[in-house]
Amino acid sequence: MSHLKNTGFADRISAQQEAKKAMLAKFKAKPTVQDPDFDKREEQRAAELEAVRAARAEAKEKARLEALARQEELMAAKRAERKERKALEAAEMRVRKEEKAKERDELRALGKTTNSKQSRAHQWAHLLG
Repeated sequence: MSHLKNTGFADRISAQQEAKKAMLAKFKAKPTVQDPDFDKREEQRAAELEAVRAARAEAKEKARLEALARQEELMAAKRAERKERKALEAAEMRVRKEEKAKERDELRALGKTTNSKQSRAHQWAHLLG
């Protein structure tokens, strides 16, 4: 077949080189057409990114403040409960002291009115038991 085309060695080499150049041209970077609004879009993206970051920071701060408020409410409730419990304990202590003082006064009164040791011991046992 090569005889039909009457191509010589030099013709085949030059055809090979042209084919090689065409293949390499496919892989070369083509000049790009740059969008005139490229800078504007970049600025717009940066502004959107900043807005998203600001919104996230605001939401994070709001969540932190809410958590702090909840913690403060819990602490206030615990303080109020502790204060109430201490007030009840103090009232119970006063009642016990008054009862003890009353019993002590009764025992003293019993001790002064009767002279017999046996009767005092019986009365003391009665009050204590």
